[in-house]
Amino acid sequence: MEYILGFIVLLGVLIFVHEFGHFIVAKMLGVKVLKFSLGFSPVMIKRKWGETEYMISWIPLGGYVKLFGEEPNSEEEIPPEDTNRTFTGKPVWARIAIVAAGPIFNFVFAVLLLCSGFVAGFPVLASEVGKVLPDSPALEAGFHSGDVIKSIDGQPVWRWDDVRNLIEDSADRKLTFIVERNGATSQISVIPALSDQKDMFGELKGRIGIAPSGKKAELGFLAAINEGIRLSVYLTKLVVTTLVKLVRGDIGVKALSGPITIAQASGESLKLGAFSFIFLMSYISINLAVINLLPIPVLDGGHIFFFIIEAIIRKPVTGKIREVAVQLGLLIIVFLIGLVFFNDIYRIVTKGWALSP
Repeated sequence: MEYILGFIVLLGVLIFVHEFGHFIVAKMLGVKVLKFSLGFSPVMIKRKWGETEYMISWIPLGGYVKLFGEEPNSEEEIPPEDTNRTFTGKPVWARIAIVAAGPIFNFVFAVLLLCSGFVAGFPVLASEVGKVLPDSPALEAGFHSGDVIKSIDGQPVWRWDDVRNLIEDSADRKLTFIVERNGATSQISVIPALSDQKDMFGELKGRIGIAPSGKKAELGFLAAINEGIRLSVYLTKLVVTTLVKLVRGDIGVKALSGPITIAQASGESLKLGAFSFIFLMSYISINLAVINLLPIPVLDGGHIFFFIIEAIIRKPVTGKIREVAVQLGLLIIVFLIGLVFFNDIYRIVTKGWALSP
C-alpha cells in the first residue's frame, strides 16, 4: 500500500501543480480554459464548473490543460465575443508565459517544499568528524573523532556537505583544515587520495577517510530558508549535469529510470518518513521542470521554441514543418517511455525489487 499510495500522491500532486501553473496563468491573461485533466483517458470523474471541465482520468502519467483556440489555423469555430479569449490570439510573450508556467510552478513548488522541510527540522549534518578510517590519509594527518572542521583552505565550513564536496574535488591536492578539538584550534594538512569507487557519474573523487558524527546543525528560520534554496539549486544543477552527460555519452542510457522506479522510491521514502518523502517529491518536481523545458516538440520547451521562432520571423510556424517536428517529438517521447520501462523491468528482474542505496 505504501508504494501505491506514495506513487499516487507524489505524481498526483506534481501533475496538479504543473497543470495548475498553465491554468492559472492562462486565466490571468484572459484565455478561456476548456479542460483541466489530471491523468489521461479513459476518464474516471468529470465535472464542469463555469466554462471549464475538470477531469480525473485513469492513467496517472501526466495531465493536460486544453485552451480555447489552441492551434494555429485550426478549424475550430470561434464566436465573435470570444475572439480575444483564444490562446493563439494572444501575443507571443503571453503564450510563452502560459506554457512556461507549468515547469516554473514545478520548480517553485520544489523550493517551497524544501524550505518548509528545513524550517520544520530537515536534518543538516554538522562538520564534526565521527569516525577516522584506519590506514587513511586522515589518520596519518592526525584527525581524531570529535574534531569539528571550521574551514578548508580558508573557506569556512559548518555543514558536512561542504566538507565532502571540497574533499571530493581536491584529489591529489594538499588541503589545509582548521579544526576545533577540546576547545582548542589546530591546523591539519592532508592530501586527498583518489578513491577506487566511482560516483553516480562514473567519476573518481578525492577521499581522506573520515565520516560524519551524525550531529545535526542548528538552523534558524532564515538559515533554513537559505538551505532550502541552496539544495534546490544543487538538485537543479544535478539534473542538468545528468542530462548533459547523457547527451555526451558520459553516462549510459541504463541510468534512466521511469514510473516503476518512481513508485518504488515513493513507497520506500514514505516508509522512512515525511522528510524523506518531501525530499523525493522536490527532486522529482525539479526533474519535471527541467525535462519539460527541453526543446522537444510536444513538451513545453518545444512549444516555447516554436514561439521564439515566431517572434523572430513574425509569423506562426505551421504546416508541414510543424507537423513533422511534432511527429518527431512524439517518436522521441515514445522511445524514451519504452526505454525507461525496459530499464525499470530489467533492473527488477536482475537485481530484485529493492532499490540500491
